[in-house]
Amino acid sequence: MRHSLLAFPMSLLLMTSYAYSQAQNYPPPETSPISSVQVTAPFRLSDEQAEQIGGVYAMANGWRLQVEHTTRGMEARIDNRHPIRLIAITADKFVSRDGNITMDFNRGEDRDGMEMSYVPDQRLAIRYVVTATLAQR
Repeated sequence: MRHSLLAFPMSLLLMTSYAYSQAQNYPPPETSPISSVQVTAPFRLSDEQAEQIGGVYAMANGWRLQVEHTTRGMEARIDNRHPIRLIAITADKFVSRDGNITMDFNRGEDRDGMEMSYVPDQRLAIRYVVTATLAQR
């Protein structure tokens, strides 16, 4: 009898945790508080290197990521959200100004893959990782 009393609350707890894990938040906008990040020397990205990573990426979670070289530097835009300014760490690795988003480009055999990791909320100790492939250059 005791086991059947615990079964219902446990099933509710499992369904709640599953629903929460499926509700992935977008990366925070650049207006969020900046955490402490130290960058010693940013990498100088050439125009050719910028062209290699630019394009539209089809992300595994259904989002559409557009990466482009602008007058302000490299910018990424997820769906129709505000652009995220990217700072080059290497020719293939970029980080957002606040350090909450990292993007690794030119992954895989064909070098058309990308991996993005981000912290959706500073109050949570969680980092999501989403992969993508280049859909259009």
